[in-house]
Amino acid sequence: MKKLPFKERINTGAPLLADGAMGTMLHQASHARADACFDAMNLDAPDIVLGVHRAYIEAGAELIASNTYGGNRFKLTAAGRGAQLTAINQRGVALARQALAACGRADLYVAGSVGPLGIGVSPYGRLPQADARAAFEEQLRALLAAGVDLIQFETFREHHELLLALDVLRGLDAELPLIAQATFYQENLSYAGYPPARVANDLYKAGADVIGVNCGSGPAGIAEVLRQLRFAVPDATFSAMPNAGFPEVTGGRILYPASAEYFADCASTLASLGASVIGGCCGTTPEHIAAMRAALDQPPAEIVDLHIGESAAEQEAATADAPTEFSQRLARGAFTVTVEMAPLRSYRTDTLLGAARRLRAAGVDLINVADTPAARMKMSAWAVAHLLQSRLGIETVLHFPTRGRNMLRVQGDLLAAHALGLRNLFVVLGDPTRIGDFPDASDVNDVAPSRLIDVIKGGMNQGVDMAGHSIGKPSSFTVGCALNMGADDIDREIRILNKKVSAGADFALGQAIYEPERIRRFHRRFEQLAGAPFTLPVLMAVMPLRSLRQARFLNNEVPGISIPEALLARIAAADSPRAEGICIAQELLTQMQGLVQGAYIIPGGDYDLAAEMVAYLKRGDRQ
Repeated sequence: MKKLPFKERINTGAPLLADGAMGTMLHQASHARADACFDAMNLDAPDIVLGVHRAYIEAGAELIASNTYGGNRFKLTAAGRGAQLTAINQRGVALARQALAACGRADLYVAGSVGPLGIGVSPYGRLPQADARAAFEEQLRALLAAGVDLIQFETFREHHELLLALDVLRGLDAELPLIAQATFYQENLSYAGYPPARVANDLYKAGADVIGVNCGSGPAGIAEVLRQLRFAVPDATFSAMPNAGFPEVTGGRILYPASAEYFADCASTLASLGASVIGGCCGTTPEHIAAMRAALDQPPAEIVDLHIGESAAEQEAATADAPTEFSQRLARGAFTVTVEMAPLRSYRTDTLLGAARRLRAAGVDLINVADTPAARMKMSAWAVAHLLQSRLGIETVLHFPTRGRNMLRVQGDLLAAHALGLRNLFVVLGDPTRIGDFPDASDVNDVAPSRLIDVIKGGMNQGVDMAGHSIGKPSSFTVGCALNMGADDIDREIRILNKKVSAGADFALGQAIYEPERIRRFHRRFEQLAGAPFTLPVLMAVMPLRSLRQARFLNNEVPGISIPEALLARIAAADSPRAEGICIAQELLTQMQGLVQGAYIIPGGDYDLAAEMVAYLKRGDRQ
């Protein structure tokens, strides 16, 4: 089989499958300590290293990384093998070549594996940059002399060190292909706090042929980082090599939970997200790679649409006057699943965008963006909603409290929201400033929610403001209101609701209810008073109980929420209150079928829980 140059191969459109973990396999085969110098096994136990390479080749890997990840002067010296640096690195490449020859696969690629030095590099560590450059040059010269097809930098938790290593390689060989893989941790940030977008841009400018992510987390986390990398630099080529989940120590052995079957799905997902090189990191074995090979040999999945390359102006022009997707769902009676997200007390948005991507992957229809909940200072809800729509293509419902806005600002804010493409609104009074961060802040409230709904639907959607002046072109807002179907005084709640419906409310967001009979009672009483069935679409709030403490707080301190003693007892007795809370929420939603038209999940910041709830609802095929 003819061997294409590496750069041509990764541009063929078919993902190239790399191998899996080397350290994991050598640890299992040699029974050495997990912190042993596995690179030295190139000299001490070459047959074991050769066997690992052959197993990966036979599993279907096309890219074999040399057993030289820790082959730098600092790590080898710490193991007492510093004098053998050149021999260890060159024998590592030779063993990979020998494995290819033994399997009759001269068409495959050998990558020289290079990891971080293991000592913090200035300015984040004590190692001078000149010493770091010398160490990388020493290892890279050995690998280049051995005749590698490319260099694979991997598991760099500090991308400035990765950039330094890349620069050293380019000084030695300007044309040799390279894969530059960074590692991210909590909230998808590098060790120094940089998001994937920054790392991707820096590596792209530095000339990395392939920008990638490896280690740090399992397939789901790696997929999320890959989305962000690709979104930041859409013209780049990408790699992704996840761990087999998070490690567990059992009987002195390090075990990884992700199965080979799970990694088959992982390979398809990573390919659909645009990865040109796919492989495995810690915990992956030839069985994982074989499963990935089988998945990649299937017809390719459709590439995920990230709206890359489409300007905000083009998106707005395409959708300016069309009904929102939400309004269309309401019109056809589709069950709608939405999740509330609260902006952070920060100007950073990467965490929220990452959570929103997970929700989108789970199948959420809309994101509700809360505006200063509990009167706490947060980033503008408009900014967050606009970012979600323009960057991720997720339609939003913007919470629009009347409190804190006079009549001039209300109308100006509405025009601004429409200009930004935010056309689904939830009009609500809002929380009083006295309970929040700044109790002395102005608490002006010129317009009641029912009146504002009328201003929007009867005024702006007809092309005029509150004074009857033209706004140039009618707006096209879809407007929702608040509703507590479990209120103690149902008649009063219905009177207030009728004002909102008469003003033009298109839907309601319902207060969380833990007793479905209260909803049935509301329906019966509404029909008695109105002489007709209740038909306004309601998206019922779902607040999964995560702990007994939270449940008691909601029951005792949040107006309008009542949790039966039986449910409190279930949470108290549960081994995992969070899991029991999810089960209770699922049961409640099942009991509410036919009574509400959607679910409005309020996760309290636990977006993984929200994604689980969304996935459950979507599996029900309620649409």
